[in-house]
Amino acid sequence: MGAYIRKFIQYRFLLVELVKKGIKLKYRRSYLGIIWSLLEPLLTMIVLTIVFGTLLGNHTKEFPVYILCGRLLYSYFNTATKGCVKSIRQNSAMIKKVYVPKYLYPLSKIIYEFVIFAISLIVLVVVALVLGVYPTLRVFWVVPVLAVMLLLTFGIGMILSTIGVFFRDMEYIWNVAGMLIMYTCAIFYEPDRILASNVGIILKANPLFCLIQCFRAAVFGNAMNMHYLLYALAFSVVASLVGVFIFYKKQDDFILNI
Repeated sequence: MGAYIRKFIQYRFLLVELVKKGIKLKYRRSYLGIIWSLLEPLLTMIVLTIVFGTLLGNHTKEFPVYILCGRLLYSYFNTATKGCVKSIRQNSAMIKKVYVPKYLYPLSKIIYEFVIFAISLIVLVVVALVLGVYPTLRVFWVVPVLAVMLLLTFGIGMILSTIGVFFRDMEYIWNVAGMLIMYTCAIFYEPDRILASNVGIILKANPLFCLIQCFRAAVFGNAMNMHYLLYALAFSVVASLVGVFIFYKKQDDFILNI
């Protein structure tokens, strides 16, 4: 373990450069640049509020904040994991030329998307204050929730980055899976009725849904569902252990398949 830590410290500057490169490439052909990370969730929130507020009859002034909480967390998870699927293949030229710890590539995807996600939280703060959703002491629960969120994304991302090298169709399969995950995250609907039914177990089994609900509780100042948070934490730890194990088990074969 000490050797891995020393190696990570040795290559930390490369990780920083990969994160910077990812952010620059994401917005290199955009006139608005990183400002788009603020406008995109805001515009999406407005559309979802109009559409689903009308369809579901939810006209409360807090509904946009409810949607934005789910939208931001799901968008980060979905974008980061999709980037991980392609992370090794996209850097095949560098992998073939010089030795670099290969885990830096999916890790940099996860970190730079988290940086963009953190910037987009400015929109949530502004919208919440404008609509009268003021922070309480429970807002500090956001920190452990986002820490678990980062761990969950890392675990799933490491698994996907490994599978993506050997099974190219994983990129397209994960796009479909991402859509299914979105509908079980209760981004634009209240989950109470579903949770009370026989199919409620589907939502509860989704760790991302649990984290979104915990995040909303922190933002709205409601009581935290510790069962949700602990389940998401346990799932994230297991996913991370599995992801790191299979990545290190298969990384020597990457060069033969990229």
